[in-house]
Amino acid sequence: MRVLLAGATGLVGSQVLRRLLADARCTAVVAPGRRPPALQDPRLSSPVLDFDQLSLEAPWWNVDAAICALGSTLKQADSRQAFQRVDHGYPLAIARAVRAHGCTVFALNSAMGANPRSPFFYNRVKGELERDLRALEFASLALVRPGLIGGERVEPRPGEQAAARVLGALAPVLPRAWRINPAGRIADALVEAALAPRPGVRVIGSAQLV
Repeated sequence: MRVLLAGATGLVGSQVLRRLLADARCTAVVAPGRRPPALQDPRLSSPVLDFDQLSLEAPWWNVDAAICALGSTLKQADSRQAFQRVDHGYPLAIARAVRAHGCTVFALNSAMGANPRSPFFYNRVKGELERDLRALEFASLALVRPGLIGGERVEPRPGEQAAARVLGALAPVLPRAWRINPAGRIADALVEAALAPRPGVRVIGSAQLV
């Protein structure tokens, strides 16, 4: 299968990329982004692009499956408008592009609590994206909803690190849904959803990612 991966340089996306290139079911990976990933492989192409000016004519949109691991935080984005653009606008534009080129399989790294009617802005944006992806009618749509993601980021997030220490200490007594979700487990779920797609919409919750 030929797979497009958005967000290949992030914590989850970089692990998705390594898994795709190690999997015999994956024949090629297209990883468009503002900068190419450090990993190099003959089956990997990394077109550099501006997410604000996507060209729908590029031939590399023609893939069998797509995985989106794009995401930021309100602090990183620096405004609600910027956050919505990165966490809703860009993923939806990518989904529309691959769908227009015949892709029928899409896997999204979303978030626990995603709900378009949530009173919390972060969860509402994630839920609105899920809602809009459903409307594109992919034959297979996987919505992976991790809680706190475990792993070493290139750009540290102090709030996440503090929360991870607390949740790590409490792990033995916490329900599975509230435990830390290792980035590798999230990557596994995304890759399997893309390479072994199931028909319809499937939600993979945080309890399944421990």
